[in-house]
Amino acid sequence: MTTKIDPRSPDFDRKGFNRALITEYRANNGRLTTTLPEAALLLLTTVGTRSGRPHTTPLGYILDSSPDRIVVFASNLASAAHPDWYRNLVANPRVTVELGADRFDAAASTTAGPERERLYQALIDEIPSIRDHQGQTSREIPVVLLRAVR
Repeated sequence: MTTKIDPRSPDFDRKGFNRALITEYRANNGRLTTTLPEAALLLLTTVGTRSGRPHTTPLGYILDSSPDRIVVFASNLASAAHPDWYRNLVANPRVTVELGADRFDAAASTTAGPERERLYQALIDEIPSIRDHQGQTSREIPVVLLRAVR
């Protein structure tokens, strides 16, 4: 029997869930079989704006025109506030990406205008479950481009 994961439930332990997901991801070079089977995720590590410590967050992603151009969506489940990881990368756009077994530094930037619209459309085409997020919040949800720095 499969247990349905509802991250909007008040009983949902997001930090605990993310820790388990990160552990499984790293143990299997990015392949998930238990926590979110076969989900296309990456791990994004940012530096905390207040703590100065690294923080790792699992995120859905798509590739833009090459594996060195990765796109993520700062939805925070369509909440009114930006996710912590997004605020961290705005303050310090140098991040670390783990994509499967590959780990590399990247430069993060928030897209705008026609580029944002193009990448947002590509995101919702690839990840239909996020389609309604923008309509559920008054803030414009950032579409972030991660460019590998190799």
